[in-house]
Amino acid sequence: MRLRIVTPLSVIVDEDGVLAFRGEDASGSFGILPRHADFLTNLAISVVSWERGDGTRSYCAVRRGVLSVTAGRDIAIATREAVPGDDLTTLDETVLSGFRAAIDTERTEYVESTRLHLNAIRQLVGRLRPDGRRGGGLFS
Repeated sequence: MRLRIVTPLSVIVDEDGVLAFRGEDASGSFGILPRHADFLTNLAISVVSWERGDGTRSYCAVRRGVLSVTAGRDIAIATREAVPGDDLTTLDETVLSGFRAAIDTERTEYVESTRLHLNAIRQLVGRLRPDGRRGGGLFS
């Protein structure tokens, strides 16, 4: 099988000769072997792994992403961020904790940004009322 892991800025992995692949989505861990049915899923923040024809195993930490299997031989992962490595422990402890922290920060920033937008809309609606009154109505 052929495995491609891509981010918006680069191709992280492009390998032929993959014998087996393991990933993780919201339902749990799964495996893919040659001639797998077409498949599409959202990956969790996790470490994916694959075995090559020579018996060696490789790993890549992914910050979520979309995985697709096409024609039973092409596995493609599109992700925001990916870090390949040979040491599973380092990827699991260091890289994944960094990905999770970044997700938490993004969540907090999104909530604050949404709060600011809603306050701005409330201010605009209050100023656009013909009588200038507050209260009543849909946005009060």
